[in-house]
Formats: sequence, structure tokens, C-alpha cells
Amino acid sequence: MNIILLGAPGAGKGTQATKISDAYALPHISTGDIFRENIKNQTEIGLLAKSFIDKGQLVPDEVTCKIVEERIGRADCQNGYMLDGFPRTIAQAEALDAITKIDLVINIDVDFSLLMDRLCGRRVCKDCGESYHVSRLGGATTCSRCGGELYQRKDDNPETVQSRLDVYNAQTAPLIEYYEKKGLLFNVVGNTTPEDVYAKVAAKLDSLK
Repeated sequence: MNIILLGAPGAGKGTQATKISDAYALPHISTGDIFRENIKNQTEIGLLAKSFIDKGQLVPDEVTCKIVEERIGRADCQNGYMLDGFPRTIAQAEALDAITKIDLVINIDVDFSLLMDRLCGRRVCKDCGESYHVSRLGGATTCSRCGGELYQRKDDNPETVQSRLDVYNAQTAPLIEYYEKKGLLFNVVGNTTPEDVYAKVAAKLDSLK
């Protein structure tokens, strides 16, 4: 299965991605992780992406699409994969259509008022990237998954969060209608617990197997 995870910042994509990847043995492909890997290894396309990032500019779609195409072409993706953070725009979705076939698009739909609370209270593991909320940590400062240190991202503040949600509404939300028209969209309400959301997602994935 080739899957795309959609959802606004704070919708819980990272949490669901971990659960899905572990249960269905699907590589979790985050464009942010791919950029970091290529930049660290100083690949040709990584250096190209870095040239834009260093200037504070968005990496052009053409470069992003090439990086994604290279990643999904690797051996571990031959039986399927899960894309998280890509596509972000209609143009990227159209480019993706030209290089691969998507089987399902999971959209985690959460009220924006909840997203603000989730993001401002989010803590992330420095080592594995697992996300937590302060309300469920009980004062813990380390990751229960790998033991790494938890921290608050600099962009998890009210002003920046609102800006990110505005960008999502303008650029990424139109993908919901795009994939709905293709009959690929599975909409799951994400206002409940991660366990409840995952149960619904798993039921849908099992129905496709």
C-alpha cells in the first residue's frame, strides 16, 4: 500500500505514522527527514536543497519531488510506503501522480482550537522524534520510546502556530478536495485519543489488504 498522511500541524500525523509504520511494516517517509539525510550525506540534490534553505527560501517543488522520487524508488519501498509532509500543494500532488500510484490518503481532521493547545503543549524527542503533550507526560522529561531528551520546538508558540495554520489552510487544505475527487480520501476525526484514531485508521487499512 502507498499511503499519504494529511492533516494540519498538530493533528497527530507523527503519532499515527509511528503506529502505522510499526504495525504494517511501511517505511515512514518524511520530507524533512529526507532533506536532512541528503544534506548530511552531501548528495548533489541535498546540496541544492541546502542552498535554498540557507537563504531562508522554500525548496522548489522540482527539487522536493526529485528527492521524494529517489526515496520511494529504494528497495524498502517496493511493497509500499507512507508519505508524511508531502505533497503540501496541488502542484506537488500532480507531480506525485506522474511518478507513483497512491492507494489511500488518510486525512486527520481536528478542530483548529484543539490544534493550538496541542502544539503549544507539545514536547518532542531529540533522538527519535516521537511527540508528546505535557498533559500526558506527568512531569517526565525523557522519551518513553527511546529515552531521549524531550524539548519544545521553537515554532510551537501561539503566534507561529497561527501562522502555520493559516499557511496550511491556504496551501495544503485544498488537497483534501483533490484526493476526495479521486476517491482516495479517508477522513478520520482526530479530536479523540490517538488510540481511537488509530483504531479507525487500522480498520480502514485492514479492509484494503
